[in-house]
Amino acid sequence: MSNNSLSRRKMFDLVQTQLESERTSFLTHWQELSDFIAPRRARIKDWDTNRGDKRNQNIIDSTGTMSLRTLRSGMMSGVTSPARPWFKLTLSDPELSEYGRVRQWLDAVTARMNTVFLRSNLYNVLPIIYGDMGLFGTGAMAIEEDLNGNVFNFVPFQIGSYSVAQGPNLKVDTFNRKFRMTARQMVEKFGIKDPNYPMKIDWTIFSQSVKDAYDKGQFETWFDVTHFIRPNELYKPNNPFAKYKKYTSCYYEHSTSNNAQTDLFLRESGYDYFPILCPRWEINGEDVYGTSCPGMEALGDVKQLQVGEKRSLQAVDKMINPPLTAPTAMRNSKVTLMPGDINYVDVREGLQGIRSVYDINFRINELEQKQAQCRTRIQRAFFEDLFLMLASSDRRQITAREIEERHEEKLLALGPVLEQLNQDLLDPLIDNCFKIMQKQRLLPPPPPEIAGADMKIEYISIMAQAQKMVGIGAVERFSGFVAQVANIDQTVLDKVNADSLVDVYSDLTSVPSKILRTEDEVKSIRGQRAQAQQQAQQQQTMMAGAKVAKDLSGATLADDNALAAMMKGGVVPNGL
Repeated sequence: MSNNSLSRRKMFDLVQTQLESERTSFLTHWQELSDFIAPRRARIKDWDTNRGDKRNQNIIDSTGTMSLRTLRSGMMSGVTSPARPWFKLTLSDPELSEYGRVRQWLDAVTARMNTVFLRSNLYNVLPIIYGDMGLFGTGAMAIEEDLNGNVFNFVPFQIGSYSVAQGPNLKVDTFNRKFRMTARQMVEKFGIKDPNYPMKIDWTIFSQSVKDAYDKGQFETWFDVTHFIRPNELYKPNNPFAKYKKYTSCYYEHSTSNNAQTDLFLRESGYDYFPILCPRWEINGEDVYGTSCPGMEALGDVKQLQVGEKRSLQAVDKMINPPLTAPTAMRNSKVTLMPGDINYVDVREGLQGIRSVYDINFRINELEQKQAQCRTRIQRAFFEDLFLMLASSDRRQITAREIEERHEEKLLALGPVLEQLNQDLLDPLIDNCFKIMQKQRLLPPPPPEIAGADMKIEYISIMAQAQKMVGIGAVERFSGFVAQVANIDQTVLDKVNADSLVDVYSDLTSVPSKILRTEDEVKSIRGQRAQAQQQAQQQQTMMAGAKVAKDLSGATLADDNALAAMMKGGVVPNGL
């Protein structure tokens, strides 16, 4: 394929059409999910100009919305809580990871990454992504390098505003997004090449419509823009220019607009890594977008809940303010329905006064039971019963073991989702942020021992530790059994490697590495202890020998004692 700009634009437009065709079957479903649970989260239409209009007309009972909020918060606190460590860096070689300088470097890098995460907007964006995953099955965010002090910046995208595609490894490697920018935004982002000369604008990359709007002072006029990121067909590994990097990133005015020219790029650049994180709740085979999630599973119950709530309110309204009948003679009479007021009615010829059209005896309790069932199913679909299990418990006495077992229940329900989350979101997040910090020289120089070693990410969040609870229980039961047997026969302790037992338990519980000493420190301490014990034993032997010598020095050969016996036998004690 030719490398000129026109051919690239044609290629991008063709790929964009294919991506949008793949996405089409999901749009109606996403729109319905948004309408009934989170009205402002989706952007299905190309350009949503009515951003301030009311969008919650379909929501009467907000159980689904609140359950989604609980899911977002529960995932945030359980997987990536900013209040506690949730990951640490290690190596594939566990012995090398425990080497003194290597472990200190790994701990230092982990601490610096945690600090930078706190300074960035990561923890503001992650709940949005968790919410999109739980509601639509798919979420997307970008990692942008920030040279203004925050190292990197994270940008979430609304479902429906972007399209994605997968590579041969079934991981997302193509991203296309259509959005809008004002003339001023476009000029400041793309047209000013040198910040020191803000009046020097490169107009060759803009259409005539953008230039005319800017020149006329219509700075806030909206224009359609497309952003495309995909594997670069012009990739040159050793070329320093951004447009030849592994992934191409191109901005251009939308080609279907009458204002755009089809041979212009606002910016052509690239990335050494794929900057888009696109986690899916659950995927089916080679599907690109998430095909199952709590929102999809609960949608039927959410819609049923709205219908039942509407019918219930209608029935209550008719009971409180029923439709009335009145004799025709009262048509021109003053009628009042105020409490304590009087209507004068002549009852004759079988006519009655004002009365309800029909008597309503609505069995609201039965409906409320069905509504409660719907609410319970919705809450279970969003795992609200699990996330709020401890918070909603009214028990004051609860054991640590019971808490562990309850976390294991979360693991059983969310285990597959957490594995998918690691693959689609957390692994590339940490990997890409590590590369950015390394590029900006924010990491300490690595020790020479790890040259060529494979780095590994270990997750130590509450959810990650819950996955290890089964192994912890086995270790604890084994240790308790050995201790019981040791009360009978101490030799059984010879079967247990105590150091390995402590290492395994510390790994399962993800204790901070500073608590455990390195292998070198352990060897040094044990060597000093052995040396001290040897010196103490030698000193004790010398003291015993000195005592024997003193006793012998006070004895005479004439006495019938041990010294005389040794002399007769030709035995001379050591040291004499």
